[in-house]
Amino acid sequence: MRLPDPQIEPEFYHALVVKRGLAWVVDLVITLLIVIVAVVLTAFIGLFFFPVLWVAVSIAYRWVMLSNYAATAGMMLAGIKLRHLDGRVPDPVTCLVHAVIFSFSMGFVVPQVASVALMLVTPYRQGLNDVILSTTMINRWVED
Repeated sequence: MRLPDPQIEPEFYHALVVKRGLAWVVDLVITLLIVIVAVVLTAFIGLFFFPVLWVAVSIAYRWVMLSNYAATAGMMLAGIKLRHLDGRVPDPVTCLVHAVIFSFSMGFVVPQVASVALMLVTPYRQGLNDVILSTTMINRWVED
């Protein structure tokens, strides 16, 4: 199975940048809540390594969600799913690498800007991590 061609069926990729932004905000809130719970459960010791804890939670959250559902909760709310360019659902290793690259790129301005720029100019609306892994988001639920 192949993904729909963006030239023939552009509706599959319409407004993906906005939807990805919405998904990012939702996932940011979810990971923050998980980190707050973790800090409380560690008797506030987690505050000493808060940034590391948040990155670890973010990677774990994205990896688990992408591996099981091909979407995080934010992506599900936005109605988008992760796929390889050939239409396959990404395997757990690809999902882990996707989460790690995403988390790394969020820590630096240049990769963030490059990722958004790529989403605006690539036909499949791919971010930096998607270009590296030959994946993309798609608007509609593609049959697994």
